[in-house]
Amino acid sequence: MNITVSGASGFIGRRLLKVLSGAGHSLHVLSRHAGTNLPSGVRLLSVWDPVKGPPPRESLERADVVIHLAGEPVAQRWTAAAGERIRKSRVSGTHHLVEAISALPHKPAALVCASAIGYYGSRGDELLDESSAPGSGFLPEVCVAWEHEARSAEALGVRVACIRIGIALGMHGGALPQMLNPFRFGVGGKLGSGQQWMSWIHLDDLAELFRFAAEQPVSGAVNGVAPRPVRNADFTREVARALKRPAVFRVPALALQLLLGDMAELLLGSQHCVPTAAQAAGFTFRHPELGPALADLMR
Repeated sequence: MNITVSGASGFIGRRLLKVLSGAGHSLHVLSRHAGTNLPSGVRLLSVWDPVKGPPPRESLERADVVIHLAGEPVAQRWTAAAGERIRKSRVSGTHHLVEAISALPHKPAALVCASAIGYYGSRGDELLDESSAPGSGFLPEVCVAWEHEARSAEALGVRVACIRIGIALGMHGGALPQMLNPFRFGVGGKLGSGQQWMSWIHLDDLAELFRFAAEQPVSGAVNGVAPRPVRNADFTREVARALKRPAVFRVPALALQLLLGDMAELLLGSQHCVPTAAQAAGFTFRHPELGPALADLMR
């Protein structure tokens, strides 16, 4: 298939390009930077800033599937300016993408759009699948608006899948390298009470899930999380075990809130998510358990 991928130079996008090219797909990359370093075999590139307007027509006119990953990183202090960048890059960017698709005489069969489990907000021990209602607050509001823009492509006859990404674990980006540093210095430990649920996914499984959604007739919301979420205290124990380091310290919730502001919600919020839609569609996780997933990543 011909697949157009936005946000391909990011942590998830780089791995996804390798997975898609390895499966024999022809790729057209959308990036904000002309100098993006692409994997071997990936050549076509169009420059696109999602906030400024629709992508170039030539980036979409041959696409069978569009995978949309582009967006401002959420892992930063949520100042008013940062919040506006996060919202615009996702909501306005997706609107501009669908606007460009609507102008095509031959539209792609599918749009696979990134979203996030931030859609649910912090919900304690409540088990969350794709049928669960959205939460309240900044991230849920952004995710609801983001998915709304993506699903507007359904009116054009385009199949739409929204992958609600959990904590993606990889060694060359995302949250894991920052999580590991305190453990390496012997000061690792649980965050806050440690009872909050963490819905995680190995980067390889996440990239394969995006490929699966591009190739199979998957539509609607899909939780991009492993089937066995863990509490933060258990996550901490598994990281310490993988690194052979102690985990005796605890970071108080107040300290995180003072340091990170509202962004502390990403670390202290509890989201007990399960991948009901992915498994019902026949997707198989290679890394369903946290301990072996961490061991695989650290090899």
